[in-house]
Amino acid sequence: MKKLIYLLFLFSVGTVMAQTQPLPLKVVPADTVPAVINYKEENGVVKFNAVLRPLRQIAGAPEPFYTYFWEFGDGKFSFEKEPEHIFPDTLLHNVRLFATNSYDDGKPPPTRPKPLKPGSSKPTLAANQPSAEPIFFKSGGSIELKTNNMPKPGDDMMLIVGYKNKRENGIANLSGTLSVLYNDKEFEKNNFDLVETRAYNKEQKTSIDKYGNFALLKANANKDAYYASVSGPNVQEINNVILDAEGTALIREKMTAFRKSESWKFENLKSGEEKYLFMQFKTTPEMINDTNATINLTGMFIPDDPLVSTEFFTLELQIVASHDPNKMSLKNSRMNYRFTGKKKKLTYKVRFQNTGKGPAKKVDVGVAIADVLDINSVKLLDSKPKLISCDSAYTNQSCIDTLHTADSVHFVFKNIYLPGLKQKGVNDADSTMGYIEYSIGFKDKPKKLPFKSGAAIVFDKNEPIYTNKSTGRYKMGLSPGIIAGYGFPFESGKTPFAGQKSITLGVSIAPYAPHRYYLQAELYMNSYAEKEYLIKHTPGDGRFIVVQNANGKREEAKVDYVDSTAVIKVVNINIVPLQLRYNFNKYIGAGAGTLVSFNLDKQYKPSTTIAAQLLQSGGIHKAKETFKKISSSLNDFQNTLFADVQVGKVHVGPSIGFRYLFTLQNSNNRLITYLTWKF
Repeated sequence: MKKLIYLLFLFSVGTVMAQTQPLPLKVVPADTVPAVINYKEENGVVKFNAVLRPLRQIAGAPEPFYTYFWEFGDGKFSFEKEPEHIFPDTLLHNVRLFATNSYDDGKPPPTRPKPLKPGSSKPTLAANQPSAEPIFFKSGGSIELKTNNMPKPGDDMMLIVGYKNKRENGIANLSGTLSVLYNDKEFEKNNFDLVETRAYNKEQKTSIDKYGNFALLKANANKDAYYASVSGPNVQEINNVILDAEGTALIREKMTAFRKSESWKFENLKSGEEKYLFMQFKTTPEMINDTNATINLTGMFIPDDPLVSTEFFTLELQIVASHDPNKMSLKNSRMNYRFTGKKKKLTYKVRFQNTGKGPAKKVDVGVAIADVLDINSVKLLDSKPKLISCDSAYTNQSCIDTLHTADSVHFVFKNIYLPGLKQKGVNDADSTMGYIEYSIGFKDKPKKLPFKSGAAIVFDKNEPIYTNKSTGRYKMGLSPGIIAGYGFPFESGKTPFAGQKSITLGVSIAPYAPHRYYLQAELYMNSYAEKEYLIKHTPGDGRFIVVQNANGKREEAKVDYVDSTAVIKVVNINIVPLQLRYNFNKYIGAGAGTLVSFNLDKQYKPSTTIAAQLLQSGGIHKAKETFKKISSSLNDFQNTLFADVQVGKVHVGPSIGFRYLFTLQNSNNRLITYLTWKF
């Protein structure tokens, strides 16, 4: 019995311990948890909300928050946190939520469609009408583009393509083509991959190639039908179409700037009617190489009616490393250094958003100016809100003031009303945003080095919010150069080229106007002066020969020596596949590398000279016999190491160089002085 009680005791203790031991759990990263969409339908109005993963604040950043983009699956959308929507029918719709996490160190919650089949398409009570649809068209055009966020490498981005038939068109039912161009050719790699396009208004996929070919074909209308058939619409079709010449030219111009395009045909768009397409993009990982650069998406509205003008809308997006509504960007941040100088103007844009719970009456945008830029050349180009200068404003009027310090410029919005994103009753996120855009020039021709600017934004009397650093960089830009030089030997002897002076002509290729370290390749030709070399000296060793003396008689002579000589003239090619150079400043540079040379043409004219002492008449008899000239090429490969110093305008030229060369095969060393100039 005691043994049984003991066993029961052990079993109970083991059970308790097992219950207290933590079980291994499968760790699921919070970033992989998709948004949970909840909804409730009341009297035909569907009310939405979502459960998202908790935000994780970036150290030192403002309080993190989500922004929302809802796609209801019927061609409508909302940017509200908890929208209300009336569906047009009781069919099945896939509702999607794209939430963007700002000031958060994780990824956006994945999007998962939520199937929804509303019970009714009409509200039964007027009091239950949902909030008004978002105001999308703010530029006054027929087409407009908007994204749910700035593109971050590896994340999803939604593009809303809105198009409408403006009442001023005077067309009751308008048909035409929509097109979106993306992936600028300015960048080496694609910025976007199109995941899916969702159309809800019977838009049909098509192509705009024929529009790009219209002008070309019109000019070649006299060519055969085969040409037309492979290039687009046929000649007869073109002759029957009235073209918007200006619009067609702009279409072709836009098409040449992008790698990708998507186009759709729309029919019978009623006067004043607005419709939308939804394009879901995946930003490519390669985009990270161009973080903070500005990229473009262009929309084109091409009506079938030739009396309605073709319209364009270009959306500028800044590539970001994290989602932050306060950003600074430099347009065309990768510049051509050749055209950079005092006359070159840069355009900066600083975006800001009031993410607080109340309105801001004053916004101070302070911009730190890079050392290479001229602070006195700052010119305000645009702003949102659009305000007059405080210099011409009356007391308490909304205005913008521009203040200069030693190394910064402050753009101060005064007496404004900028709503807060978390403010009660504020549903339009655009109303909480603003920006300043300004131009600035260089002090002088800058060094070919990156330069940075940043901004600090102060809403009323709150702590400043610092933006990213916007970096200006220069494209490498290849620069061909010319080389002309003269070579001096350090020694003479029997080895080829020893003691021979030479003329050097050639070309080089290197980055344009490089600073500090850079690589350079060269190809040049050396032409060595004609010179006679002693190949072999043979003593007489008591030998006798019979020669003709000065009187024309044959006489015996004792041989003193026999010299074998050759006259050599060489033209060779030198290839410098790689050399490392360094410019210490504007006027001094140095380099080192290796070159391979081979003969392009070598002329070898041998001869023999016999010196003998006449035994009877006395005196010395010399006889020289020259043999046939021998020519050869593409031989005598040699490896040479070199180091040199340049002085002058070493970034571009002209500059003079002194190069020491040491050939490994024959221990021959030489000095070349040369003049070089890059283009």
